[in-house]
Amino acid sequence: MRILYLTHRLPYAPNRGDRIRAYHMLRHLAARHAVDLVSFVHDDDEQLQASALADVASSTTAIRLRRRDMLTRAAAALASGRTLTHAMLDSPVIRGLLAEIVSANRPDIVLAYCSGMARFAMEPPLGRIPFVVDLVDVDSEKWADLGRAGIGPKHWIYRREARRLRQFERQAMRAARATLVVNARERQSAATIAEGARVEVVANGIDLSRFRPPYQASSAPTVVFCGVMNYAPNAAAAEWLVREVWPHVRAARPDAALTIVGAHPTRRLCELARTDASIEVTGAVPDVRPFLWKAAVAVAPLTVARGLQNKVLEAVAAGLPVIASRAVVEGLPAEVLPACSQADSSDDVVDQILSTLAMAPLERRAIARGAALECLDWRHRLAPLDAILSAALRPVRLTA
Repeated sequence: MRILYLTHRLPYAPNRGDRIRAYHMLRHLAARHAVDLVSFVHDDDEQLQASALADVASSTTAIRLRRRDMLTRAAAALASGRTLTHAMLDSPVIRGLLAEIVSANRPDIVLAYCSGMARFAMEPPLGRIPFVVDLVDVDSEKWADLGRAGIGPKHWIYRREARRLRQFERQAMRAARATLVVNARERQSAATIAEGARVEVVANGIDLSRFRPPYQASSAPTVVFCGVMNYAPNAAAAEWLVREVWPHVRAARPDAALTIVGAHPTRRLCELARTDASIEVTGAVPDVRPFLWKAAVAVAPLTVARGLQNKVLEAVAAGLPVIASRAVVEGLPAEVLPACSQADSSDDVVDQILSTLAMAPLERRAIARGAALECLDWRHRLAPLDAILSAALRPVRLTA
């Protein structure tokens, strides 16, 4: 079949959660079908990466978004009923480009990544073509969680976005031939939004061979936290870790080190880290794996976490036990839970870090190996995708 794949971010390099899933889906589908990729790109570096997909997709169309334009549209959207998501993920050229693609190679089906791209599948020139939406996680629930945690104007903005996006998600799920989500928790959330919609779980996987540690477990008492740091839940978790947890860890283990790995760290996080020489904030790195391989334990203390946190799968595959919040643990597959311990309060996180650092390196490695990762590789996780898309092409039966 011929598939038109719409993504809100270019799925390359696969170095953040949304790119990782989209990249592996693209590779899986392109090995079996003709896939035309249309992606928004958000900066010059991302736009330059489009050529890396030349050997994967049949065609790649990258549409540049300018931050100033996105913010202008978002401000205008606050005065209307439009969602901020759709206001920011928009371009005056996208519909014309889509029309050209449809004219040259009409797709059999459209696969839209996230609610931000689903609306293009519902509008001309794609409106008459069957489509599947990959919600991954339910965005409106994420905004609602942020609204409950936020204060001041952000609280109102987040709650408004949750309401507006929930209305759209209901429309999109009912119009789509199928809706994909990343785990059973998200399927349950989606089912409450659009009763009767077809919702299928296509879970995230892990590239086991790529993350497998190449050498013995590290003896260095290093704690690592990974994530894109301009994503609000990651930034909040990192700042909380530095402010509320790390001083107590250092008081008990003066030799301990904390490495926070991820692009676009906030100014506040950098300022907090400067007060303690044991904390390293790396910013963007070409490869996260060396930081995982040199650490003793990974942490994921997010209070807002939808979907499945790839950072946990990567850390466990790299041979690390993981200390994670309840919000993170609840989204994880059962196979990885033996390598994870749950901690939410600062005291509990401190205790878990200290007890893990007190273990011998081989003992920590053994905890990570308790996870049954073999069934979590991408080939197994994406196996249902072809059947779901094929079923979506069947004629819809109209009921009386």
